[in-house]
Amino acid sequence: MFVACSTLCFASLPLDAVLRRMIEYEFNKIDLAIHEQGPHLRPSEVAENPEAALLQLRAGPSLTVASLDLDFGPVDAETLTKRFTAMCRFARALTVAVLSVPAAPRGSSFDAEVRRLSGLVDITRREGLVLAVPTHRDAITAIPQDARRLCESVPGLGLVLDPGHILNGPHQSEEYDELFTYAKNVHLRDSGKKPGELQLRVGQGQIEYGRIVNMLERVGYNRGLTVAIFDKPENDFDVELEVRKLKLLLESLL
Repeated sequence: MFVACSTLCFASLPLDAVLRRMIEYEFNKIDLAIHEQGPHLRPSEVAENPEAALLQLRAGPSLTVASLDLDFGPVDAETLTKRFTAMCRFARALTVAVLSVPAAPRGSSFDAEVRRLSGLVDITRREGLVLAVPTHRDAITAIPQDARRLCESVPGLGLVLDPGHILNGPHQSEEYDELFTYAKNVHLRDSGKKPGELQLRVGQGQIEYGRIVNMLERVGYNRGLTVAIFDKPENDFDVELEVRKLKLLLESLL
């Protein structure tokens, strides 16, 4: 296992400054967010001109992209397939194996989501890549049993395991052992169960980092522990300070 950092931890900075800041904090692997409504690279732009995006990443400090966090926004099925295929090729150019896309919103048709993700998994399989969906409190993956059932229904699909969204979501529980075997990436921050406690200062929440690492070791997980304390206007703490604290904490557990 290794510690990585999401580029969304520094969403208020331009991408070149984000990469420099990660080097300053001694990260060497990143979880690169490519969101259509995001602050940095956008799927539509990368699909149109992947060479420019590669140049932007390679012109900066020497960092390894460990995973791609993709969000295409509201697009039709044909556009999604076209752009997702382009992102797979972009991932191969970066030698990245794991891509993630958001799961459908909570309350969506389970069967429709199985069909959608099955099509995307087919594309990643042809490209020799792995697709995962995050466990998100507002998604069809909010409840651990539903997340597991989705993975079972779409062979080859994995999870971006996010304990904070499980704890702060409708499940309101720390019991999600059934999901560790499906983890392809892990997003970590401190969280509590109450409204407004999705992101807390490190040490103020209820996330058991040591237990998470132990459970991942049991299932042979060898990918990233991604610091995912996202830079949001509503934060009442210094995000960069908390990013550094969580990095040191996770490294002490490996």
